[in-house]
Amino acid sequence: MTDWAARRFWTAAEAVEAEGGHGVALDGRLVRTPARAALVLPSRPLAEAVAGEWRDQPEVIDPAAMPLTRAANTALDRVAPARAEVIGALAEYGETDLLCYRAEGPEALAARQAEAWDPMLDWAAEHLGARLVRAAGVMHVAQPPESVGALRAALEALGPFELTALDDLVTLSGSLVLGLAAERGAAPPERLWALSRIDETWQAEQWGEDAEAAAQAETRRAAFLRAARFLHLARGDAAA
Repeated sequence: MTDWAARRFWTAAEAVEAEGGHGVALDGRLVRTPARAALVLPSRPLAEAVAGEWRDQPEVIDPAAMPLTRAANTALDRVAPARAEVIGALAEYGETDLLCYRAEGPEALAARQAEAWDPMLDWAAEHLGARLVRAAGVMHVAQPPESVGALRAALEALGPFELTALDDLVTLSGSLVLGLAAERGAAPPERLWALSRIDETWQAEQWGEDAEAAAQAETRRAAFLRAARFLHLARGDAAA
């Protein structure tokens, strides 16, 4: 059987004005999503970046080199129609947030977790109205309903493009607090990713780094940073 691969069929790709926002045109024809919806983007910077992905494609199209396009398609085809379900799934992370579960030992690891994570939980209490309970060990601890509600309210305020980015930020880090911190610019994404890796970094320091695990971690780190960039481009930050 002969392998088939999609080939580039356009010469020019550019960001254009579109009804309801901004689009991408290939030789003057607007790009559509896989579900055939108009690819309408919320900001000019995101449209420019998506157009750049199409412009940079080689003769044989490489979908892996188009992460912003894929994320935009996901926002329109999957997240927007299932907004309530996406919010519900993300809100569940607030009930079992990574930052709330601390090591029972060794003491040095517990101290490192406290130093890294307590400021983020304090930030969530101050800026999101979500005061979360800390626990030692892995047994589930119930969070105050008002705090869980405050986290859900923060999610309810977001649109489909922001929720698409947040879905990656939260699931990759294991923390709704860190995801919302990235969304609100509370700290640089690179710093927030490092905070999510306190336990793994500790283990590597004690026992050495496994090459395969390190490669997987780098893949996840890159995806986290791409999600943060997608979010800020969607909001119109040309420097993202």
